Amino acid sequence: MGLGLAAVGRPGYINLGRDRDLPAERTVEALRARTHALLDAAYARGVRYLDAARSYGRSEEFLADWLRARPDVRDVVVGSKWGYTYTAGWTTDAERHEVKDHGTATYERQRAETEALLGDRLDLYQIHSVTPDSPALTDRELHARLAGAAVRGLTIGFSTSGPAQAEAIRAALAVTVDGTPLFRTVQSTFNVLETSAGPALAEAHEAGLTVLVKEGMANGRLAAPEAPAPLAAVAEETGAGPDAVALAFVLRQPWAGVVLSGAATTVQLTSNLRAAAVELTEEQTARLAALSEDPAAYWAHRSRLPWH
Repeated sequence: MGLGLAAVGRPGYINLGRDRDLPAERTVEALRARTHALLDAAYARGVRYLDAARSYGRSEEFLADWLRARPDVRDVVVGSKWGYTYTAGWTTDAERHEVKDHGTATYERQRAETEALLGDRLDLYQIHSVTPDSPALTDRELHARLAGAAVRGLTIGFSTSGPAQAEAIRAALAVTVDGTPLFRTVQSTFNVLETSAGPALAEAHEAGLTVLVKEGMANGRLAAPEAPAPLAAVAEETGAGPDAVALAFVLRQPWAGVVLSGAATTVQLTSNLRAAAVELTEEQTARLAALSEDPAAYWAHRSRLPWH
């Protein structure tokens, strides 16, 4: 399992319950301290993949500070993403919190910004939220620049979002530079409510890509007290929390390489990480799979979640 910093790198995000999880005064220093506490707890519990993004507020900065303060920590894999620019100005009520652009100019600017913070600690750089119509799938100049970064030792990947994730994944698998596949990783949304990307993620795994799974908790919809009744029932049977059961469902997928916790508190993180010890029966797994929603409905619901 890995730790994603989307929920703690900026004061506003769409996760449910965030008003309870974080202090009312979400200063930069308060969220820096929260991020460092989560990173300490995650590392102590064996987490070795850490996930940030240019649009996650100051997540790269907080992560870079943590790494500098712990020079002996050399066994983590650090990933970040480019393609969205954070525009909320450290507020929770901005009209727009992030702006998407997959052009080469944005790549060069954000790559320089990421390098200034994380330097050679960055291992994986992903295009943020590729959709089937993204110019990042067809821009040969961009592909050449990404391939150049790969030659210099950076792993290149992409993440997906939206109801057509499977289509985006399959299109990205076809992107090559001089006959060599460009992408080494894919990070997609997959959870008991949104399973539509599963077959394409299996294809990506078969093609040799590492699959990272985000939003396994459906932005808090699968945590208590919001968890659907069938999920809560399975949690009762296993003795684990609904969050751990939801993440165990994802971990059970044979193609899942890294499953991210998006915890905002160390208590949540501890509960999330119990997923690795939850053993689901075939019957329980089937009950959870039956919760799957139509992807268009799922993503429409997600788009209506407020920025807390």
